[in-house]
Amino acid sequence: MNRLKIKSLLTVSYSLSILIFLSCNPEKMKHEVTSPSGDLKISFLLNEIGTPGYSVAFKNNMILDTSLMGFEFVDQEPMNKNFRITGTEHDSSDDTWEMPWGEQRYVRNHFNRLKIYLEETTGMKRRMNIEFRVYDDGMGFRYEFPEQELLKAVNIKEENTQFKLTGDHLCWWQPGDWDIYEHLYNTTKFSEIDAISKRNHTSLAQTYIPENAVNTPITMKTSEGVYLSFHEANLTDYAGMTLKADTENLIMQSCLVGSERTEYKVLRTVPFETPWRTVQISEWAGGLIESRLIVNLNEPNKLGDINWFKPMKYVGIWWEMHLGKSTWAYEGGKHGATTEHAKELIDFAAANNIEGLLVEGWNTGWERWVGFEDREGVFDFVTPYPDYDLEKVVVYAKEKGVKMIMHHETSAAVRTYEKQLDTAYSLMKSLGIHAVKTGYVGKIIPKGEYHHGQWMINHYRKVLETAAKYEIAVDAHEPIKPTGIRRTYPNAISREGLRGQEFNAWSVDGGNPPEHLSIVAFTRMLAGPIDYTPGIFNIKLNPWKTDNQVNTTLAQQLALYVVIYSPIQMVADLIENYKNQPAFQFIRDVGVDWEQSIVLNGEPGDFVTIARQERETGNWFVGSITDENERTLNITLEFLEPGTGYEATICKDGKDAHWDKNPTSLEIEKMEVGNSSSLELKLAAGGGTAISIMKIKN
Repeated sequence: MNRLKIKSLLTVSYSLSILIFLSCNPEKMKHEVTSPSGDLKISFLLNEIGTPGYSVAFKNNMILDTSLMGFEFVDQEPMNKNFRITGTEHDSSDDTWEMPWGEQRYVRNHFNRLKIYLEETTGMKRRMNIEFRVYDDGMGFRYEFPEQELLKAVNIKEENTQFKLTGDHLCWWQPGDWDIYEHLYNTTKFSEIDAISKRNHTSLAQTYIPENAVNTPITMKTSEGVYLSFHEANLTDYAGMTLKADTENLIMQSCLVGSERTEYKVLRTVPFETPWRTVQISEWAGGLIESRLIVNLNEPNKLGDINWFKPMKYVGIWWEMHLGKSTWAYEGGKHGATTEHAKELIDFAAANNIEGLLVEGWNTGWERWVGFEDREGVFDFVTPYPDYDLEKVVVYAKEKGVKMIMHHETSAAVRTYEKQLDTAYSLMKSLGIHAVKTGYVGKIIPKGEYHHGQWMINHYRKVLETAAKYEIAVDAHEPIKPTGIRRTYPNAISREGLRGQEFNAWSVDGGNPPEHLSIVAFTRMLAGPIDYTPGIFNIKLNPWKTDNQVNTTLAQQLALYVVIYSPIQMVADLIENYKNQPAFQFIRDVGVDWEQSIVLNGEPGDFVTIARQERETGNWFVGSITDENERTLNITLEFLEPGTGYEATICKDGKDAHWDKNPTSLEIEKMEVGNSSSLELKLAAGGGTAISIMKIKN
């Protein structure tokens, strides 16, 4: 099927039951399941001592060798051997569902399924099922603990799920930190993974790396040129999964995030299901980005119509804090969140096709929000500082047609936030505010919990569910990693969970290197939307941070609005830096909600080019970025509608552009194009190209 084809407006939903059976003698049968195309095959087995395991083959080549499965518990024997197969179940499903917002409007969910029913032959004869779903773009599996007489609850000490590699693959990874996802990505062979060496990081407010493990998604390239990415889907009432690297035997094994307050890492009552363990597989790098495996493995939309949230661009009082121009705190005389400054930003947004405004530092408590052990009760989320009239700002924004985004920094005092959730969200609803940016900077209170452990996973879900009751969308910072829950709760609009733009304004380790985002597109972005805050025009940060800079060209900052996906995109620079800048027109024009998205080329850590078609208008936008190496890329515009004329406005690196030596050198070219046109993109070192392609009106 042509991957450029737009899905029919008629959503087709059907399920084909190929074969469902409970075998009377299942252990003598071969237990395999293939993808709909037949290219991907999963084989399940029990070894000689009754330990479950699986292997994965892609186009008859082994991708994962026999990988074992099982659990350890705090107060009972492990479940990792002496199993017998009591039954199997096969079926297939093929339906298409609509994203209320997203990288594309329609998503096909087509898979073949195998479910294995297991029972121990000794002891308590506990039962466990394993379900595989196999797609053309990868596979997922999960464990199910069914209702049973002798097993009412489990205290999981560790989940021992293996991924046995078949070679020493090239990997793009960051350390398995239990507390944060703001490390730089590393590019090494699997055998060279060394997460322990990343423990000392002075710029992180919280970090804990107990094992030589990696966070997910981790992306790999085999020597045969096959791309793999390992992650998880539907992380619900469970601990986040890191992957411990056995670099000698080429095995990754699950290592759940724990707690210092409990012996167990996960406490669940039976029956329950674990998150899906996922592997995305593609013969070309762009296939990983186009994959919708992670969202497909989540449950359908539980919220129904969320027309109270619309994707948007927004301005805010954020970048100036990192530059030192103003402060979050009221004390000190440089407070940024004032009524007059907010109105100035509203005027700018209204004049420039920017739909939203985020005001940080508006509420009391910022004088003691970081660096203090006792942060309980510091913030409240309804009381503004004296120089910020919340209601007046909201009224002014409504008059100008600008939507407000609330800001709730918790300073990781989680119980303080939970006590105020209903009060804070009631205030937002009364003011007509439908989006909030949350933050969790610092070590979690209560002490001993980590951002990615089960206790915090449940907190983030509570926030999401409570927000939904008040018609509020959540953009979480210092979050858990995205695992596709945005399908089930589409008010989970975006999140941070990566080393963001602010690192470029800090005085540590030189900021984000030019290759950073060309890795992010093939790693973190596979998990879900990213609030990266692009659009910095003052690359050298003069006069605020003369020892720092953004390590891209101006053209790349424009291209990021297309390349790094989010349904909310910040126009992050100081508004005075956009005045009299012809390139700013691209930001005025660029969409944030897409009918379809197409990867035109790419290689992790090197370059990527993505085209996205805006919903409603049918206009296209193209973004292309490169690492520290200049390069020339050729693209065709065959995705455009045949027989239709378009005007392309191309914002590209100037001939002498360079991310460090001359980052603001930029040229703008206009031309008429059609679906038979091709373009040569010349990207400077650390550079990019941003293209808007608008239909010519007759």
